[in-house]
Amino acid sequence: MIRFCLGVLVAVALAGCEAPRMQRAPVSAPVSVQPDTGRLPPRQAAANFVAVAGAMEPKIEQECRARTRGQRSCDYRIMIDDRPTRSPNAFQTVDKAGNPVIAFNLALIAEARNPDELAFVMGHEAAHHILGHLSSKSRDASAGALIMGVLAAASGADPDMISQAQNMGANVGSRAYSKNYELAADRLGAVITWNAGYDPMRGAQFFTRLADPGDTFLGSHPANGERLEVVRRTVEQLRSGAI
Repeated sequence: MIRFCLGVLVAVALAGCEAPRMQRAPVSAPVSVQPDTGRLPPRQAAANFVAVAGAMEPKIEQECRARTRGQRSCDYRIMIDDRPTRSPNAFQTVDKAGNPVIAFNLALIAEARNPDELAFVMGHEAAHHILGHLSSKSRDASAGALIMGVLAAASGADPDMISQAQNMGANVGSRAYSKNYELAADRLGAVITWNAGYDPMRGAQFFTRLADPGDTFLGSHPANGERLEVVRRTVEQLRSGAI
């Protein structure tokens, strides 16, 4: 079950801190948009978040159980990171018990223009856990640190230089497959979003308002256009019944 509290948002929008359970959320519901920024009023943004979390939860856990078959916990929690920040952000992690956590910051909730965008980001972050990306990135970092540390030691480096080489290797290793992980999460996230009754293509338009990282060497995220293309192809397959 997804559990979350709205924290700061409660003061400006809603009473209570538990998402209502919904069978299916309305897609592309008309909302009132502030004309100066294009952002939703805080009350509407908070209501969208609650509704999307309630609709996405059963689909996320269903997909998790089907794909992991008991190898990972599928008891997701949705949390709001209320630390002040200017940049919209969401991330996936696990708690001490190994349960998956999806965190949205307030800037992202405010920036999302419709429920589809919130649903797609939520599906994307949920997919990282389902696909085991946290452990994969940890192994990548460990392998990079080991390789660079061995090379530094073989060249006669002192302990401080070996430590620096290991840190650099861990950073390079963690980024080596990062773009592939992001694209895989986009694809599975689109499937989860679709199954929950939202529009993944409309949701992925969130990328068009983010700075495009382009195709930088060892960048952590793919180019926005590449991500949109992955979602487009996935939606075509969903519509044709190929997935």
